[in-house]
Amino acid sequence: MDDRRIDAFLETLFGGGSGSAHTRDAYRRDLEDASRFLRHTRCGGLCAAASDDLGGWMHDLKDRGLAPATIARKLAALRSFYKFELGAGMREDNPTDRLDGPKITRAPPDVLNREEVARLIEAASGDSPTHKRDLCLIEIIYGAGLRASEACELRVNKLPRGRNAALMIRGKGGKDRLAPLGGPARLALADWMEVREEFLPRGANRKTAEGYVFPSRGKTGHITRRRLAQILEDVAVKAGISPKRVTPHAFRHAFATHLLNGGADLRAVQMLLGHEDISTTQIYTHVMTDELTRLLESAHPMANGQD
Repeated sequence: MDDRRIDAFLETLFGGGSGSAHTRDAYRRDLEDASRFLRHTRCGGLCAAASDDLGGWMHDLKDRGLAPATIARKLAALRSFYKFELGAGMREDNPTDRLDGPKITRAPPDVLNREEVARLIEAASGDSPTHKRDLCLIEIIYGAGLRASEACELRVNKLPRGRNAALMIRGKGGKDRLAPLGGPARLALADWMEVREEFLPRGANRKTAEGYVFPSRGKTGHITRRRLAQILEDVAVKAGISPKRVTPHAFRHAFATHLLNGGADLRAVQMLLGHEDISTTQIYTHVMTDELTRLLESAHPMANGQD
């Protein structure tokens, strides 16, 4: 019963190609996790679960050592499922209404500074087609603040044309946004597109791969997030920076922080990142505050006990 209801919910929410495959898969995993736990309780599954039953599942998640953010994401999937059940007349209540989510405290991200980004760009630079690909990836992720999946799945027909200097990005929830590109990113993209054909597969998958800016021989036709992470790790080693700090999201953090440090408006950065809630963007202001505090302590005479 649970499996059929989960399928119906996902088909309604993501049918017709709306939303991303990553989000759909995450919803399925979260709902199936709850279903497995509840099948061994008195309610027997998702369909008959009450608030107390779901509270037991959340306690189990905590006992498993899951992070508060992960538990909150799973609860959000469950809230959406029961809202669907309520609207479809399958239930008379939403049992998640009486559940409190975990308290989440976000630590400011460890942001790559400008000098480190410059070293990474230098390490990725070179004349070979592989160098051109790696440099293009870094320039557009850092230059446009793309998520890993947005870069990997970037399609050729979404590239800037004519005087237009912006990418059309399909972001979370299937929402489109414009991502303007600066001069270095446009130049790196142009250099990569000249040699990109060398990376196209020769077999039956070629037609699929031709649609992506960063093609691959894999079944999806584009490079995977795992492969992107490996590329950045290799560049980090060349640049003498810890690979743990050089991730696709690290460049996205750097993009946002460097914009704000340069005087960009918080609302503008929110739009560029594709954040639905500005509170998600505000985490970068903490990084700015830390930098300003260090500046004050090093430069202000009263901070050093001087008269």
